[in-house]
Amino acid sequence: MPSETDRRGVQKTALITGCSSGIGRAAAHAFLDEGWTVYATARNPADVEALGEAGCELATLDVTDQDDVDRVVDRVLDEEGAIDALINNAGYGQFGPVEDVTTDRVRDQFDVNVYGPHRLIRAVLPAMRRERDGTIVNVSSVAGRVSMPGGGVYSGSKFALEAMSDALRNEVADLGIDVVVVEPGPVKTNFSKRAEREADPDEREGIDRTDAYDEFYAMFEDAKLIGGDGPGAVEPELVADAIYDAASATQPPARVQPGTVARVGVLARFLPDALLDKAYGVVRNFTS
Repeated sequence: MPSETDRRGVQKTALITGCSSGIGRAAAHAFLDEGWTVYATARNPADVEALGEAGCELATLDVTDQDDVDRVVDRVLDEEGAIDALINNAGYGQFGPVEDVTTDRVRDQFDVNVYGPHRLIRAVLPAMRRERDGTIVNVSSVAGRVSMPGGGVYSGSKFALEAMSDALRNEVADLGIDVVVVEPGPVKTNFSKRAEREADPDEREGIDRTDAYDEFYAMFEDAKLIGGDGPGAVEPELVADAIYDAASATQPPARVQPGTVARVGVLARFLPDALLDKAYGVVRNFTS
């Protein structure tokens, strides 16, 4: 396939975080298939070797490490001259009742899901402003619009990412830069497996499991409402296509919800709180 070029007549470049699996890996393939130069990043370089064989440029990147962020962004700019699209995909879900999740684990969640994207945004914006061109895609979740019991910490991080994106979108609107939030629902990835580990005190320090919330843990383990095992889960390629469309559009929408569950799920934010609370009660009773 011929390479896609920007207004300078050179091949477009995408920097994508969290490419070890799932949405990030699928996004790397989506951009590569459309002729972009793709810098696929992950904390463990072994996890993205196959993407290198497919044609991606590879970089080791821990989004919680400012030196890592600066090194990778500087490398891309040195080699390509510009970053046309930043895809902030790296993230994970810290689940568990608010009381059971220690403050250290809350800090870790925000370091990856909020501070990580912020580090990368600050690193790429000077070059995007210079070119007066570029798109920042922040991968959020339906949980970034609607919070559910046991997901307060994860939703809190995604709510923060969405708020930051809304402000940023308007701050850079006159600078030729677009900001898009992608809000998937359940996706068939390893997300749910890690989420289960993060909520398991035997697997992860920082979870003080309280007997008072046994109903929640039963709901989490039996109903599989979170992550790739949830009803209506979509393939990561569907989300990747939405990310690519957002990054390549001339006038992208502020938000995109890939899949029916995502589109319906975000509408729950318009429901009265009392009605949502009753719905959560029904789910608890159903799974108890």
